[in-house]
Amino acid sequence: MSDSRFWLKNFPPGVPANIDSSQYENLVELINESLKKYGPKPAFTCMGKSISYTQLDKDSANFGAYLQSRGLVPGDKIAIMMPNLLQYPIALFGALRAGLTVVNTNPLYTPREMLHQFTDSEVKAIIILNNFASNLEKILGETNIQTIITTSIGELLGFAKGKVVNFVVKNVKGMVPKYTLPNPVSFSEAIKQGKKFSIQPFDNPREQVIIHQYTGGTTGVSKGAMLTNHNLISTMLQIKAVVAPFLPKDNVVGLCPLPLYHVFAFAVNGLALFSLGANNILVTNPRDIKSLVKEFKGNKIQLMTGVNTLFNALLHNKKFRAMDTSNLNITIGGGMAVQTPVAIEWEKVTGCYLAQGYGLTETCAIVSVNPFTKETGKLGTIGLPFPSTDIRIVDKEGHQLGLNTPGEILVKGPQVMKGYYKRPDETAKTIKDGWLYTGDIGQMDEDGFLKIVDRKKDMILVSGFNVFPNEVEDVLVAHPKILEIGAIGVPDEHSGEVVKVFVVKKDKSLTKKEILAFAKENLTGYKRPKVIEFVDELPKSNVGKILRRKLREL
Repeated sequence: MSDSRFWLKNFPPGVPANIDSSQYENLVELINESLKKYGPKPAFTCMGKSISYTQLDKDSANFGAYLQSRGLVPGDKIAIMMPNLLQYPIALFGALRAGLTVVNTNPLYTPREMLHQFTDSEVKAIIILNNFASNLEKILGETNIQTIITTSIGELLGFAKGKVVNFVVKNVKGMVPKYTLPNPVSFSEAIKQGKKFSIQPFDNPREQVIIHQYTGGTTGVSKGAMLTNHNLISTMLQIKAVVAPFLPKDNVVGLCPLPLYHVFAFAVNGLALFSLGANNILVTNPRDIKSLVKEFKGNKIQLMTGVNTLFNALLHNKKFRAMDTSNLNITIGGGMAVQTPVAIEWEKVTGCYLAQGYGLTETCAIVSVNPFTKETGKLGTIGLPFPSTDIRIVDKEGHQLGLNTPGEILVKGPQVMKGYYKRPDETAKTIKDGWLYTGDIGQMDEDGFLKIVDRKKDMILVSGFNVFPNEVEDVLVAHPKILEIGAIGVPDEHSGEVVKVFVVKKDKSLTKKEILAFAKENLTGYKRPKVIEFVDELPKSNVGKILRRKLREL
């Protein structure tokens, strides 16, 4: 089990072994405290436009009041489907202040994936970027969504700039397909109408579920991890306790290139840095490395979150390598393994230690993290457990193992989810006696540092996003020319892993091009196979189960 001595030994004075979250009853209390405390300071900046804590307070209150005026009541589910834009924190905080449960949704989802998440979570309202509204149109009639709020990339960037951005996005780049939706309201209009109302009070206890964060969990189908007030308050305070000693007391600037709908950025940037009064620089398209470099040039970035592929891409940019990054105090890599050569080169170029962390959707993104200096961290490990977090390494029978002995990682702490929405059986398999069974195989050394050895589950990790073979197989086997299919992850220097499929043809005329076209219609980009191999048969067990282990050997 983890030991508080590891924290006291490796982190500076002031970082506690445990946190006390009892001072707050719910997340809204903590959000309101920060909004009032930091007032005129910029809270989020996107494409050069900032919103202050004061303005965010007003806009989110008006937005929340509008949602209630539309008949939405505490506990109703609302999907937020957009990349990093100023609209996101307004929508998030407004929905939470109105008592709604937020369902974070990847805007790149196909209609099939949207339909599963919206029906599974019983979504009644949605805030969606108009780039993706045509996909909503295709499945809207099969959902319970009654309230639709649309927005555009340039809507909150100011009249002139916003108009130019929207024109380019729609007419030059052709990124907004035509759509028809019943009675949509624009984001700005919702805020405007909300001024006529006030948010009505509601009960919001600590164990109330306020976020549905979707994940594959330890088995195939995407499930809604129920995150409570207590989970998210604790997560905010746990992260805050660890990063605060390494940051200045005022004018903290954090770079947020990862999408806020992803639990990692949501927890670190959207919650913890926000509670520190930081200005979060939102990057709408993290694949645009030029825009990332521009943000470094225009802002004194002190903390950055990211994934291995992003750090590697920056290191291969000449302008970034020549840039002054002396303000950078903390770099946290999560979502996927940070490669040691990348971490070494990152510190060489920036002067900042690249600290790898580890977490799951089911733990609000946090389990462990490396201390933030070369002297106290350990490359190749996922660091030390966060405050108030206990770790066990167990064998197949659940018996606790000793140091430096591989076994399944179990986690207990206030950040562990309440369970999977409407899936008590899956919850019971994953949480036993308060311990979350991660499905990851790791070991702990004598200094308390954790190391991932292998994955018990068949999950494929593509640029920090979970891809489950079952889903890929279930979708692609529907192709009329495919007889059988098996999916695995294979190493990739850019995204860590990519999906590879082994295909048994039903029709000899089947081509790889046809499979890729079918995948494009039904799967989000990162879930689509990048490698296709045709085989005569798939290796199977005596009961007919596809042996992915054998596929990997192939």
